[in-house]
Amino acid sequence: MDSLITAAARALAAGDPLGALKRVALRDDAPALALRGIAMAQLGDLVRAKALLRRAARAFGPREAVARARCVVAEAEIAFVSRDLGWPAKALDAARATLEAHGDRVNAAYARVLEVRRLLLIGSIDEAERMLAGLDPAPLPPASRTVHELVVAGIAIRRLRTKAARAALARAESAARHARIPALTAEVESASLVLSTPAARLIASGEERPLLLAEVEALLASKAFVVDACRHAVRGAHTVVSLARRPVLFALARALGEAWPGDVPRDVLVARAFGAKHADESHRARLRVEVGRLRTVLRTLADVSATKRGFALSARHAREVVVLARPLEGEQADEHATVLALLADGESWSSSGLALALGTSQRTVQRALDSLAAAGKVQSFGRGRARRWITPCVPGFTTILLLPAPLPID
Repeated sequence: MDSLITAAARALAAGDPLGALKRVALRDDAPALALRGIAMAQLGDLVRAKALLRRAARAFGPREAVARARCVVAEAEIAFVSRDLGWPAKALDAARATLEAHGDRVNAAYARVLEVRRLLLIGSIDEAERMLAGLDPAPLPPASRTVHELVVAGIAIRRLRTKAARAALARAESAARHARIPALTAEVESASLVLSTPAARLIASGEERPLLLAEVEALLASKAFVVDACRHAVRGAHTVVSLARRPVLFALARALGEAWPGDVPRDVLVARAFGAKHADESHRARLRVEVGRLRTVLRTLADVSATKRGFALSARHAREVVVLARPLEGEQADEHATVLALLADGESWSSSGLALALGTSQRTVQRALDSLAAAGKVQSFGRGRARRWITPCVPGFTTILLLPAPLPID
């Protein structure tokens, strides 16, 4: 590479996209286009970055397979950062194979990290964990090692392994400091907030308080009888009963759990389970049927007994009954909680990416987005296929792109 290309690549490796552009902004040869694409991505212009990288990939000659593969890897990261999860994963896998075949193991390993990040985004946690287990982060430079540790932390957080997540974030912070890239350090700090931000609410004996993720982990590992309103399940010491597809039974279980050790009047249960403002005999008859079904479902964990004014819950093997609820609730928050949870990562999502991550139709996601937008909870920018959805506050683009071969930082 000539001196300007080398200097621009070194500037990008140090997290200085403006310094890189000063050197190659007026050049249209393939290496300069690639470096300009990475610089624009780091500055946040993802559309322009993607176009430049595609031009660079076409401009590289047939003997420059490694350079083309690096362009593909960079474009893949842009796609995943912009939550374009429909981007062809096979192209990334082919690029990784090309890099491995030509001895560029650092960027090949980074491509593997990107594959794991995509699996993490679409909820394939088991597959992501298996793939990550076969990756040795030792040869990665500090910036890539930071991203690797963020992926490790992301998996640990989703598994509710807060100790492992905290250790991975500490390693990520150390690697980011070594890389001396402020944007990467900011990304680690942002990820670390998950562990110090309330993740749920505990409702017990008529009182409630916020819980951190570590406290949620401890609660689910305890012997308490937990009505889990985050996953619509009921948990005993060693048993989990999912009620995700039985909303009436879960509504009854939650109402009884919130009132423990007291009982719940029949009229209140009718309102909570059926949405009826006034209970008549048909509602009461239906309530008796649903309570009977709840007794059957929870027979190994708890009893549901009748009282003079309603019903009460008592755990068989636990000393207390608690409800684990989301930090914020409401009719709309409950209805579109999964969409809001994905948008809470601060990145811009396409509706197709949301649909892929949630395993539902794009039309269903679009209806949810329209409803949330009308309530001011989300907003969009762009038009057509370029339209993206975000929560009102979005941090800047901080992901590091490693298109050029790693260069030492003096």
